Amino acid sequence: MVKFDLADPPRDILDRDVWEALEVFLNALLASGASEKTVKAYRAAISDFLEYSGIKCLREVSEELVDKWKADRIRRGFPRKRNSRRSGRRTRITLHYYTLFLRGFLKWAGLPVKVSVVRAPRSREVDALSEEELSRLEEAARDLLDIIIIRLLCETGLRAGEALSIRVRDIDLSLGEIVVREGKYGEKRTVFFTPVLGELLSVWISLRKLKPGDRLIPLTYVGLWKRLKKLAERAGLDSSRIRPHVLRHTFATNALRRGLNVMALQRILGHSDVKVTQIYTHLHREDLRKAYLAAFLDGSRSGMKTCRSCGRTVPPDASFCPYCGIRL
Repeated sequence: MVKFDLADPPRDILDRDVWEALEVFLNALLASGASEKTVKAYRAAISDFLEYSGIKCLREVSEELVDKWKADRIRRGFPRKRNSRRSGRRTRITLHYYTLFLRGFLKWAGLPVKVSVVRAPRSREVDALSEEELSRLEEAARDLLDIIIIRLLCETGLRAGEALSIRVRDIDLSLGEIVVREGKYGEKRTVFFTPVLGELLSVWISLRKLKPGDRLIPLTYVGLWKRLKKLAERAGLDSSRIRPHVLRHTFATNALRRGLNVMALQRILGHSDVKVTQIYTHLHREDLRKAYLAAFLDGSRSGMKTCRSCGRTVPPDASFCPYCGIRL
């Protein structure tokens, strides 16, 4: 989690109305440099606890009350989230972040209440697209924007919101760089792209007559999501797998396969903690299969015999060929 340098709370913060106290905290968070998206996330988390607890001032918060809220959400899910009861995994992921945000709020207020963070579920296997699947997506493109979206997400690892926030002035075509100004937690960073994508971007900017302050991709998140789904359908791929974040996973997986070190990948992806980046060091299933075959098949062939009759590989201690029966 990113730590923000917040202004100290008013001395009477524990005795103020909880909703007033929340606004003071959110204003301090915004003033410290947190993005609107981050402030919105804190608001959602803390509001959920305050609505559940029904308390009037922060002095009424207790560890017992916090634990009761967490237990209720785990059992019943979140009231505003569609189908939240059907996905215990999603509920626990949400509660993991909600408890982190609530703990930050209470710590800022100076309330000595321990908020234990709900453990997030273990990450599932990272879903990344193969080179063949990426080629099929590009072949299914209807226009230049389709190709730019695919290449931009797969070459930079940008989150959907970051890609959609790019302005023409953020792009340096000569250096092949993009400055990400609206990253997660308000952090700014630089990502890179290939000359091929640079040519495509140059043509797109010229054709659309885009000005420095114009957005590169004129879509909403829903518009981007729908465009990728249609691309997947035309490419004959499972549309449930084709999402902006899967393309980000694809970039990260390919980057490590091609030798980029984890620390460099962390900077490019904009992860605040290298532990988050390390999920990509867990080899993809196809990598595991190849490693297994190399160890148990290719790697062991040096000690294997070849049958002079049928030409097949047989164990080194075999007296007879198990395929044609000839004595070795």
